[in-house]
Amino acid sequence: MFKKLLALALFVACAATSNAQQFKALLFTKTAGFHHVSIHEGVTGIRNLASRHNFSVDWQENADVFNEKSLANYQVIIFLNTTGDILNPEQQAAFEKYIKSGKGWVGIHSAADTEYDWAWYGKLVGMYFKTHPAQQTAFLDVKDSNFPGLERFPKRLLWTDEWYEYKKPYNADDLKILITLDEKTYDPKTNQGTGMGAEHPMSWYHNYDGGRAFYTGLGHIGLVYSDQSYLDHLYGGIYWAATGRGLK
Repeated sequence: MFKKLLALALFVACAATSNAQQFKALLFTKTAGFHHVSIHEGVTGIRNLASRHNFSVDWQENADVFNEKSLANYQVIIFLNTTGDILNPEQQAAFEKYIKSGKGWVGIHSAADTEYDWAWYGKLVGMYFKTHPAQQTAFLDVKDSNFPGLERFPKRLLWTDEWYEYKKPYNADDLKILITLDEKTYDPKTNQGTGMGAEHPMSWYHNYDGGRAFYTGLGHIGLVYSDQSYLDHLYGGIYWAATGRGLK
């Protein structure tokens, strides 16, 4: 009987070890401005990524989680279509300390339309949102296929989304551009758009203030969160931001 119990205990221990999560992510979706209806599809898509890639994710809309004790549980924080001023000064300070401790951040689409009066955050995201034209189909160009999640991306990809235009970056030399938008393949001047010219970035990453930051401008439309190409792109950013691994 003792041997059977010992074998069972070893089996349970091995099973627990094999099912251990790679890392833990905080998915944050608070909005204080425009609210994207695609947020719920995004939450579902990221939860599916967590199941597929063996990491855990907690979804929160309440900014009270932004305190030192709670944030210490996570290796990466994901801002999914956040907008406006979403953190108070104490919460901002906790987030800054979190990044400085070597952790990661992922921003999706309107994460660039968030916290305009917080210079530290503007440098984290890399570029703030400026405007966008009407939703259209256009071609994306992959600039770095070696970044995690872009290995299977074609060099040129037809895509439909809401094409953000961005304000001047705080430090353009600091940002490593992953994907650009070919403005010759759509009309950037419909609605309120003006275009950004020959170099129109849509995704980038950089090391910032001791931590890591990844941003993708894709993700306005809910259906993209069930598109495998997009999910590969998104998970690559989450994986790198959480672990610092994957770069050649």
